[in-house]
Amino acid sequence: MRKLATGIALLALLALLMPGIASAQFREFKGKVDKISKRELIIDNRMGDKLKFKPAKDVVVEGEKDAWKKLKKGDWAIVSWKMMDDPRIAYKVVVIPEMKEAGEDAE
Repeated sequence: MRKLATGIALLALLALLMPGIASAQFREFKGKVDKISKRELIIDNRMGDKLKFKPAKDVVVEGEKDAWKKLKKGDWAIVSWKMMDDPRIAYKVVVIPEMKEAGEDAE
């Protein structure tokens, strides 16, 4: 009886956790493309952080560019990835207009 109750409790807990695992929340990282190749993208947020991403098989590129192969060093982008990925995988890249960097003179 005790084994049955434990088994049912474990199944109930697993059922509660599965939707959260399956739909892991996306994170976003915004910055300047520091390096780009077929196999990786390195984004520098210009505040001391650089993150490396591998493209997902069906990575979506939107905004000012529409394909991974059109990305180039110096582009500004927002990369969507899942915290649980290791290595980080870019699922979506939105190329944004060039941003003014801190310390530049505004006119």
